[in-house]
Amino acid sequence: MSPRMTKSITLNGAPHRSAAATIADLVRELDLAPEKVAVERNGEIVPRSTLAEAPLAEGDTLEIVHFVGGGDHVGDTWTVAGRTFRSRLIVGTGKYKSFEQNAAAVEASGADIVTVAVRRVNVSDPKAPMLTDFIDPKKITYLPNTAGCFTGEDAVRTLRLAREAGGWDLVKLEVLGEARTLYPDMRETLKATEVLAKEGFLPMVYCADDPIAAKQLEDAGAVAIMPLGAPIGSGLGIQNRVMIRLIVEGAKVPVLVDAGVGTASDAAVGMELGCDGILMNTAIAEAKDPIRMARAMKLAVEAGREAYLAGRMARRMYADPSSPLAGLI
Repeated sequence: MSPRMTKSITLNGAPHRSAAATIADLVRELDLAPEKVAVERNGEIVPRSTLAEAPLAEGDTLEIVHFVGGGDHVGDTWTVAGRTFRSRLIVGTGKYKSFEQNAAAVEASGADIVTVAVRRVNVSDPKAPMLTDFIDPKKITYLPNTAGCFTGEDAVRTLRLAREAGGWDLVKLEVLGEARTLYPDMRETLKATEVLAKEGFLPMVYCADDPIAAKQLEDAGAVAIMPLGAPIGSGLGIQNRVMIRLIVEGAKVPVLVDAGVGTASDAAVGMELGCDGILMNTAIAEAKDPIRMARAMKLAVEAGREAYLAGRMARRMYADPSSPLAGLI
């Protein structure tokens, strides 16, 4: 082939030249089957059902992965602020009966990231057990959050302390508007995002299910958008699928549903909408069997992701038989 007819791309971290017109053509050029791989182009997953229509362009950066047996999904990673994680499930560390139960649930969930609240040290008993004694921050990424903050100023102060305490710059920002609904105060959230980004933080931001607000947060420096599915701790499931989907379609950073998940089907719905991940706490911690629920959530997130990549069938107004009607006896 003529060099002038080929495109220069980056494929799985290495320079590559290809004459392929579409991503499906490239996959076949590599002697792979499009239906057996997952493709990320320029940081965005390309649904498997659209590979044949997805054009390959000069300068594209692609990751092509396949899945291994056992449900480990080693290849299906996601990246936020340049950091790559295997699990798309993030779990909280509140409301558990004990640190031991919390640690067991984290292990069962397969999560790589746990959210941690920043609280004052118990000076009356400084040797009391702490979360770090049970969940090793060298093995599990701690994501300090600003739970309980009702002003942007308090949230920024909290995260400055978190960075000083543990060196963390990847953080979760939430600024609440009122105690009854725990709904985010978007004006304060946006202001705090701007301050944190200027100070070198990498804020993953809890927000309303509003695509305009989500875009404003991204422009302000948010490295991930985290719209609520329903009020924090409610277990109501995702109430506004249309808005979540619009946020996913418009975002150039990862989108994760944060808050409102009650059971495994809720987590699967969020992933089927194209979200990069799900964050939950109460759904696991307040289950009758938190360890089993943690396993269920792990499987639900994986199933929802697979369904999204597979591309669901079209919705129809009328029946369409699976078996042909011709030749009936």
